Amino acid sequence: MTAVLVAAGAFLMTLIGGWVAQRTGDRRHLVLGFAAGLMLGVVAFDLLPEALHQAPEEVHGVPQALLMFAAGFLAIHIVERAVAIHRGHEAEYAEHTHGQRSAQDHAHGHAHGGARSGVNGHQGVGLTAALALVGHSVMDGFAIGAAFQAGTTVGTVVAIAVVAHDFADGFNTYTITRLYGNNRRRALTLLAADALAPVTGAAITLLFTISEHLLGLYLGFFAGFLLYLATSDILPEAHSPHPSRTTLLCTLGGVGFMWLVIGLAG
Repeated sequence: MTAVLVAAGAFLMTLIGGWVAQRTGDRRHLVLGFAAGLMLGVVAFDLLPEALHQAPEEVHGVPQALLMFAAGFLAIHIVERAVAIHRGHEAEYAEHTHGQRSAQDHAHGHAHGGARSGVNGHQGVGLTAALALVGHSVMDGFAIGAAFQAGTTVGTVVAIAVVAHDFADGFNTYTITRLYGNNRRRALTLLAADALAPVTGAAITLLFTISEHLLGLYLGFFAGFLLYLATSDILPEAHSPHPSRTTLLCTLGGVGFMWLVIGLAG
């Protein structure tokens, strides 16, 4: 039940992210930079070591946990491309709309002729992207439950990473839905679904016990998943509107904080 209670924290953080999306300020990039640092710290200092400990067997010279790590990274990359969450070319990155740019930023882009035309006419793209975010929030909750089965320390640090990153999820879900022309009610409905998703995922893990080997494989997969979100999603979004040393310091602070937490927990 601890996992479900922790997932309730992710529920609240997702709603906070959606609330901030409606009242976005000029310091969002600092929060996103810190969240990315937390996620990187969890991957490097806890998830991968734990996955390698529980699934050390090798396939063609590579530990199974690391193969799952690569699979997790590639899986979310393929899914994002398939549902067109990232639509722009890299050269147009400042104008791409994963969801953490605000609707106000997009309107500002229109005023300067920089935004792509027709975005508001593709409501289906916004819905598909938001539903994909809801789906991966279910996996976030599942990860919390699975991590608590591995141990309290692992569960705690994974929970910190998930709760921090669910702020960005809530922000994404509301903003991308609105950005593609959907009304406010639909955006709020999807935000509520995204907030409930981690609790649902954590509750699923109460129904069965995961074997140590499968747990190691899953933790490796989830590590790749988190690394992709941190490096290909949250960090670029944090630095795109505000390329600043302060954002970088927040990221370093997030990594350092996780080092401290894991060191104290050990």
